[in-house]
Amino acid sequence: MKSIILTGGGTSGHVTPNIALLPKLKELGYKIYYIGSMNGIEKQLIEKEGIPYYPINAGKLRRYIDAKNFTDLFRVIDGFRQALSIIKKLKPDVVFSKGGFVSCPVVWAAWIRRVPVVIHESDMTPGLTNRLSMPFASKVCYTFPESEKNIPKGKGALTGIPIRESILHGDKDIGRNICGFTDKKPVLMVIGGSQGSENINKAIRNSLNALLKDFQICHICGKGNVKHDFDNIIGYKQFEYVDKEQPHIFALADIVVSRAGATTLFEILALKKPNLLIPLSRNASRGDQILNAESFQKQGFSYVLMEKSLSGETLISSVKETYKNRNKYIKDMNKSDIGNAADFIVKIIQECSMYREIHDKLRNVDESKKL
Repeated sequence: MKSIILTGGGTSGHVTPNIALLPKLKELGYKIYYIGSMNGIEKQLIEKEGIPYYPINAGKLRRYIDAKNFTDLFRVIDGFRQALSIIKKLKPDVVFSKGGFVSCPVVWAAWIRRVPVVIHESDMTPGLTNRLSMPFASKVCYTFPESEKNIPKGKGALTGIPIRESILHGDKDIGRNICGFTDKKPVLMVIGGSQGSENINKAIRNSLNALLKDFQICHICGKGNVKHDFDNIIGYKQFEYVDKEQPHIFALADIVVSRAGATTLFEILALKKPNLLIPLSRNASRGDQILNAESFQKQGFSYVLMEKSLSGETLISSVKETYKNRNKYIKDMNKSDIGNAADFIVKIIQECSMYREIHDKLRNVDESKKL
């Protein structure tokens, strides 16, 4: 039986694509393990899937000067040592990395142990973790055609991003019951990412009176960001985070307001949901969400409101503009030939698994000749 280690974490966007691969990998008979951080969101999500979970220390890799770089260096070294031990014990045929700081030590350890590595880059430009991982990878899967120039020659494969099959099979009636909504008004779904967005949360709540005249609002606001002062407002439902409920809420939504993380974008595209994107600003990121949003806007999939322009007034007008033109966005998204990447990526994983099998056979032949 072949085995695989999946890794990635820090945000749900580094975990849900891994979860999307699970059904196909199980169908093919892979024994699946997961290496993640001690207390990251990946631990919570993966343990729900019944996958053996191996935690390691993870230090943040920063592109700027910070005193924590020194202490986190030791955490990265410790994580690398732990990953070496886990990979030696589990003897996987292949490692698949979705990124996030925890994945770097795993990729390096796999390379030391001569285990093939497949990594996936969701955004248009590779993040620091994947840039540090690419030299040690057999294959690099990427999401946007514009990304090809950033991938080492001969390693790249344009795959898109794997979408959880469950996200495609939501029931809007179940979603309506989850939220306690009626069928009298359209539903606005707000997603600020797995950690939430203080700026989006504030703009939504400052605009509630105006927005609730036309919409019911399901607000996924991030851990610790539920404000109980708003609990009794009719037509407004808050969640810290949704998991099993998410397909049903997506099915219910008539319009989505979201950050521009790649995983969420491709879920929105797969579901053909009219959307308003508010990408994370360059002040708080390396600008990857802005590039993602601009790509979707250029293709006619999304309306984009930059965070520097975000206010209650601009939010209200942008939501109304998006909803007014919803049929145009749906029409353009229906023209897209981008499908679910899971099958393509699993095929690449299978091919890389064979590298390890061939290598082991050759090594055994060499050892037998020595004897």
